[in-house]
Amino acid sequence: MQQDTALRHKRGGLYFEDFIAGTVYEHRLTRTVTQMDNMLFSNMTLNPQPLHIDRHFCEQETEWGQPLMNSLFTLGLMIGISVTDITLGTTIANLGMTDVRFPNPLFEGDTVHCTTEVLGKRESKSRPGAGVVELHHKTFKQDGTLVAECKRSAFIRMRPA
Repeated sequence: MQQDTALRHKRGGLYFEDFIAGTVYEHRLTRTVTQMDNMLFSNMTLNPQPLHIDRHFCEQETEWGQPLMNSLFTLGLMIGISVTDITLGTTIANLGMTDVRFPNPLFEGDTVHCTTEVLGKRESKSRPGAGVVELHHKTFKQDGTLVAECKRSAFIRMRPA
């Protein structure tokens, strides 16, 4: 355990060299999503969609009967939960996200847990001391139902010489 800590950035993130294709991280943090999360995020992003902020509308006019969590909140939470375990202090930038999907609804009061699989990596062609790591994030609610996933390209620091 101490050897692993020595390989990590002082904040806990993995350096580019430490990412191994095929490794799956089961993230330690879990989070119950709340009405306040939904309201604050939707309002901060100027999203007036009643699917997220109007319980009466949802009860009367949707198949769900309750508000859906804002999908961009869910996406951000999924990435955020992974940070402590794998990229804290070593990320230079996110380069992009693809294949973003929300295959099942997430509701206020659900508790999420996440995984990240390392798909691959390559050294940067334009910047010495950095590389691109391809990750596949997944979020599940308490009953194991997949509620979100995406592939992400992260620009990651190499271990200092």
